Amino acid sequence: MALKRRLSASRNNRGPGGGSRLPITVALLFFLFLVALMFSNGPWLRTGAPIGEASLPNGSSNQDLDWRERLALQHVRSLFTKDVIDVITANTADLGPFSLDAFRRSNLSASWKLVGAEVSADHLSSYELKSKQPASIVKQEVPTRKGTKLSDDQAPFIESPEKFARRQLREKRRYKRAAELMRQGDETTIKFENAAIERSKSVDSAVLGKYNIWRKEIETENVDSTVRLIRDQMIMARVYLSIAKMKNKTDLQQQLQARLKESRRVVGDATADSELNQSAPEKIKAMGQVLSKSREQLYDCKMVTGKLRAMLQTADEQVRSLKKQSTFLSQLAAKTVPNGIHCLSMRLTIDYYLLPLEKRKFPRNENLENPSLYHYALFSDNVLAASVVVNSTIVNAKDPSKHVFHLVTDKLNFGAMNMWFLLNPPGKATIHVENVDEFKWLNSSYCPVLRQLESAAMKEYYFKANHPTSLSSSASNLKYRNPKYLSMLNHLRFYLPEVYPKLNKILFLDDDIVVQKDLTGLWAVDLDGKVNGAVETCGESFHRFDKYLNFSNPHIARNFDPNACGWAYGMNMFDLEVWKRKDITGIYHKWQNMNEDRVLWKLGTLPPGLITFYGLTHPLEKSWHVLGLGYNPSVDKAEIDRAAVIHYNGNMKPWLELAMTKYRPYWTKYIKYDHPYLRNCRLSE
Repeated sequence: MALKRRLSASRNNRGPGGGSRLPITVALLFFLFLVALMFSNGPWLRTGAPIGEASLPNGSSNQDLDWRERLALQHVRSLFTKDVIDVITANTADLGPFSLDAFRRSNLSASWKLVGAEVSADHLSSYELKSKQPASIVKQEVPTRKGTKLSDDQAPFIESPEKFARRQLREKRRYKRAAELMRQGDETTIKFENAAIERSKSVDSAVLGKYNIWRKEIETENVDSTVRLIRDQMIMARVYLSIAKMKNKTDLQQQLQARLKESRRVVGDATADSELNQSAPEKIKAMGQVLSKSREQLYDCKMVTGKLRAMLQTADEQVRSLKKQSTFLSQLAAKTVPNGIHCLSMRLTIDYYLLPLEKRKFPRNENLENPSLYHYALFSDNVLAASVVVNSTIVNAKDPSKHVFHLVTDKLNFGAMNMWFLLNPPGKATIHVENVDEFKWLNSSYCPVLRQLESAAMKEYYFKANHPTSLSSSASNLKYRNPKYLSMLNHLRFYLPEVYPKLNKILFLDDDIVVQKDLTGLWAVDLDGKVNGAVETCGESFHRFDKYLNFSNPHIARNFDPNACGWAYGMNMFDLEVWKRKDITGIYHKWQNMNEDRVLWKLGTLPPGLITFYGLTHPLEKSWHVLGLGYNPSVDKAEIDRAAVIHYNGNMKPWLELAMTKYRPYWTKYIKYDHPYLRNCRLSE
């Protein structure tokens, strides 16, 4: 290409007479050099013989002409333009066989002679056809006569049939391998495409413009951007309004007040842009104009910063107040009884006391003290909750006739609890209901908790809101105002051998649990000489002893490990024989007396339980008892399904309106809402 450019330039460098200058000479020299180069492989140069004396063997001219020389002869004309070729022709006419005319004749025309060596046009035409094939094939097909000896320089250009066959096999293998790789690549691409299609099927709600089509929970990006813009404008408007009052800018003050009123009316309680009024863009524009005007007249960096800081502090105080109020209301909701359940209890109580005495008895009382049966202890004042515990246990039991339920309630709900289970007996299972107030041995002289609950200090702690040490002075302690901490039903779990003196083992159940599997396997668990079989609740630093006990007290610090693992009430297997031998109730009384001024732990039954059963608790498999359905929205569904017992510990009990809807069906499926009593009290799912 560089040669073509030079020759092309040479046409523009002619003299006044039209003759060529130096570039033509350069082209001529290049032509002669090319001719010499093409014949440099010939024997007349390699052997050192004079050109006139060198001759080729008869019939061997085809072998002596290298294929590169022939290829050059074929394509030499394409290197030059017509004008250049004409000039070279005129200047090389006297060069004989090296002239350009000789080259033209060599192109499928008459034969030309080179010092006795004749190369026919037929041979060149046959080579022209072969030159279109790969060079390796041309080299292989150079004809040789039998007995013709090739020179050492000619040998490299001729392959044996074996080499040619091997080369063809290699090329075939390369082609096959390349095809295989392409096929594998296509298969991989198809697999990726199919996988992408399958993933996209799970995102049916994906829409262009969404924040992230792979996350269903975030449907759009900035769905409240306009709402937040309006609220930001309102904040700045209040800042400039206070500054306008200070600087007596009456007109600007009135404009800001008017725009603030409009913005409040537009935004209302909206939380997303779709909830805004259609006039929102106009109001935003109008407010922006007033704010721009206010900035020009009132902006002072120091004053604006001070106002924003004051507004932030006010908002922070409001948030704290609302949190405290929310905590109080949630605790209030947790300890209240819904109207429907209160109605149910009242109706059942009335009907119970209308029954004749002979109809108030349960069958199979002989099973109550049979230690070979499976005994359950359930202490509750909630009729509906107790019915779910009993029903779920019986439904999932392999042999209900071997199960015995010991229910204890207070005198207010004693009639309702009896009437419910008289109307809805638990199949072949045995059930018995008792009144805690009829346990004459459970009095203040024997039970420290009863004595403390009757003290003036405890009443002041609970009910005098104006006292600095009362619970109402601290929102964090509001949960201890729940009536269950004042009820002996909650503390009766520490007196199981006294309540059931003839039993060896008993399974304690809370009334906020649901049984999902047969529990008889718990009686076969070896407690290894321990008293309490329970599921541990510690995970990393959570639910360990230091969370429940005051380790700044020397009595606690000396006797317990702050990192000891906590466990859960709600489903506990108690060995009453070991209990009696180790005097567990006496240990409980000792520590309860030491905590009369509440310096060791706050109210409740779990802290004294951790102390009483310290070193005497056998950990059960976690699948027996899954907790958290009353406060934790992230409990794994697979764990819930595998659990033998699920526990709604926390404030969000399943019978309350604030229960988590995702967990409520596990509880409601054991209630027959078409029952006449439930319909009359308007209890529904």
